[in-house]
Amino acid sequence: MSRKNTRDKSRNTNFPHMETAAHHNSSRPGIGAAARHSRVAFTGQGGGANRGDVVRFGRGAGAKRSDAARTGRGAGLMRGDATMHGAAVRKIRDAGRDRAVESTKETTWIVEQEAELLPFLLERIKHKSRNNIKSILARGQVSVGGMKTTRHNHPLNPGDRVTVSWERVVQDEPLPGVTIVYEDEDLIVIDKQAGLLSIASEKEQEETAYRYLMEYVRRKDPASRIFIVHRLDRDTSGLMLFAKSEEIQQLLQEAWKEAVPERKYYALVEGEVRKDKDTIRTWLKETKTLHMYSSPVPNGGQEAITHYKVLQRSKAYSLLEVWLETGRKNQIRVHMEAIGHSVIGDKKYGAKSDPIGRLGLHAGTIAFYHPTTGELMHFESKIPGRFLSVFKQ
Repeated sequence: MSRKNTRDKSRNTNFPHMETAAHHNSSRPGIGAAARHSRVAFTGQGGGANRGDVVRFGRGAGAKRSDAARTGRGAGLMRGDATMHGAAVRKIRDAGRDRAVESTKETTWIVEQEAELLPFLLERIKHKSRNNIKSILARGQVSVGGMKTTRHNHPLNPGDRVTVSWERVVQDEPLPGVTIVYEDEDLIVIDKQAGLLSIASEKEQEETAYRYLMEYVRRKDPASRIFIVHRLDRDTSGLMLFAKSEEIQQLLQEAWKEAVPERKYYALVEGEVRKDKDTIRTWLKETKTLHMYSSPVPNGGQEAITHYKVLQRSKAYSLLEVWLETGRKNQIRVHMEAIGHSVIGDKKYGAKSDPIGRLGLHAGTIAFYHPTTGELMHFESKIPGRFLSVFKQ
């Protein structure tokens, strides 16, 4: 299956030629012509990636496919050539479309043609069953270009280096309230649980996503740091993006609207929302007590635009898919109150019910252009099960 390539061949550090997300077909010169139907078609990136999959594009901007050093690992490793580290090389065999390097501890292949990871492995590991190979993937024993992946449909390109470790991986100590979805040399994408602060507040300095990630990167390199790119409210769960350098943080923040064309949330709100879809446009202003309020006419505050559609409804609750055109403080929560359907569990903005014991807001999708490679990266987190439970009662 072919993969659409969204990489800019030159190092892209200023997001050249980017457009704000819109509902039309367009090519993005300098980024790659694959980013079309800009708000929806992101799930098609990565050649056959299904909705709900996390699309990982790999690393190595600007490197030639004929050179396996494009992965940032194994400098000097060329197609058809291989260098092994660790255990002695036992045998080198020609596998037709690629060449394999084997040892007692691992096997490495250099990819010769486009493929997806699981079919690639099934064709080459004949002594293992399909379920065994899936388990090897799930345990993090497979890496592409030096980066571990567990995705069955991870796209492979000529020159990619695929390595299977035959030794079980010792898992890193889990981070409280944080799941790492994607990581490379520049960025970390996480799925944050509800109840965990993004960064420290006056009342809480220790238990934050920022602090846990800082500890995580410093296990590997004591000089490493983490920089927050955007925030989620403490009681909102879902996807967040962190930078590994101040330069990457500033590139994303300064061009946020162009660099991040899609953010989607799931909101569980009170009452039956009658309109199947709608757009809310008001002006938001903050009071001295840090409460945001909404006005239908300009009031000196910031314009805020929210789009939504109903996914499921009952007399008591509605589940909405929400897109942000702007990113104001508490925007979704304030807008839901403004239309008479407060987010459940949100007493600050008018909620009278709390059927699932948490705020009914989850950051389900983020799509952004990688500040180094220019690739369109798309990540999704499924709707929390508790959001759906209220419709089964």
